[in-house]
Amino acid sequence: MVAAAAALAVLTTGTTPAQAAVPASPAVTFTNPIAEQRADPHIFKHTDGFYYFTATVPAYDRIVMRRATTLQGLATAPETTIWTKHATGEMGAHIWAPEIHFIDGKWYIYFTAGWSNDIWRIRPYVLETSAANPITGTWTEKGRISLPMDTFSLDATTFTHNGTRYLSWAQEDPAFGKGTQLYLAKMANPWTIEGTPAMISKPQYAWETAGARVNEGPAVIQKNGKVFMTYSASATNANYCLGLLTADATADLMNPASWSKTPTPVLKSNDKTSQYGPGHNSFTVSEDGKSDILVYHARNYKDIVGDPLKDPNRRTRYQKVYWNADGTPNFGIPVADGVTPVRFSSYNFPDKFIRHWEFRAKTESNVTELADSQFRVVPGLAGNGTVSLESANFPGYYLRHKNNEVWVEKDDGSTLFDNDASFHERAGLADPAAVSYESFNFPGRYIRHYNYLLYTQPVTTTVARQDATFYKE
Repeated sequence: MVAAAAALAVLTTGTTPAQAAVPASPAVTFTNPIAEQRADPHIFKHTDGFYYFTATVPAYDRIVMRRATTLQGLATAPETTIWTKHATGEMGAHIWAPEIHFIDGKWYIYFTAGWSNDIWRIRPYVLETSAANPITGTWTEKGRISLPMDTFSLDATTFTHNGTRYLSWAQEDPAFGKGTQLYLAKMANPWTIEGTPAMISKPQYAWETAGARVNEGPAVIQKNGKVFMTYSASATNANYCLGLLTADATADLMNPASWSKTPTPVLKSNDKTSQYGPGHNSFTVSEDGKSDILVYHARNYKDIVGDPLKDPNRRTRYQKVYWNADGTPNFGIPVADGVTPVRFSSYNFPDKFIRHWEFRAKTESNVTELADSQFRVVPGLAGNGTVSLESANFPGYYLRHKNNEVWVEKDDGSTLFDNDASFHERAGLADPAAVSYESFNFPGRYIRHYNYLLYTQPVTTTVARQDATFYKE
């Protein structure tokens, strides 16, 4: 311990810092799940200040909608049925995956439906209303989207790119056998495609063919000179996961060669957080417009008895999307139920984040294993108005100081651990818009980085105060 004490004694100076910068994407947190028994969620943020939320209901018999001025507010917003399946014939069964879009001054809902007397005759359909509030509007059935192949097809979504509107959907082509591929087409109007569709993805990896050969549920987000399309793969149980296609913003999106597929899933089941089958996502933005939000469904248990399509417990969830240094999205892991985690960037080295590495806490840039750098800010284990910082990918493990070093360790239930893992969250010592964490049981000592490792120590210099200041992102 003499060596450790000697090392701490010199922690009063540091490397000349980079210029401090307030994060462009400040922290946003949610409490999951947002909605029980609501699968295939889609959220649209409108210029009227409301978020509009649609999703699949377990009975597969209607389209519901709710709205709120905040994303978290959708959890408790009243829900209205805005359309009900037909009693007979077309659009009479399997009402799936409604999406709401605002196009040229009108609202449109894209959804999937079967026939009452042939429930697996699944096709995409469109509803339209010109009402200002789509929840109270009268919806007109624009009918089935006519596709060149009259085969099993579902999960239509629409987006614009470089002034052109596109439709993407999943469809079964008998030439490829059982299962679905992803298709893309230009649109003549919101319910009609034009030209010849292009197949841009088919199941090819083991994670896309577990239990079923599936590519479905496309969703698009455009950023950093790229067009990113997430999609869902495999059977709708714990094998369900998200894949990612990427195209350059300058490319011809109708050319299948423009799209590249990430060879591993970008979001998959996680035993540690007890979230299974994450998929069928959409994207929205935070209230301040600065953060991209992933909206998706998952179950909180792995084993399903019988047909997973008859299991009602897919739940709508949110978590923030982070962006890698190369401009690609990083979804991390499906986070645990409860408050969502945040990241902590260094005040004086803003490209570096607090993370754990072999359970030692440090700061580092380009953390591609996102969850290593995510922590839930929860009520302090020691109480007394403190907080504790719980690891996102090791629930039950917390940042705690030990011999003035900061580690991520499992809560052993002892008073000593509770005290070591509890901190007072203070206004940032170098910037009141940031945060600093003062030790509960050693008042005056703060979490501070030095040579990229984290310690707790008194902060008596300007550099030390900067080292002890972090932005939540």
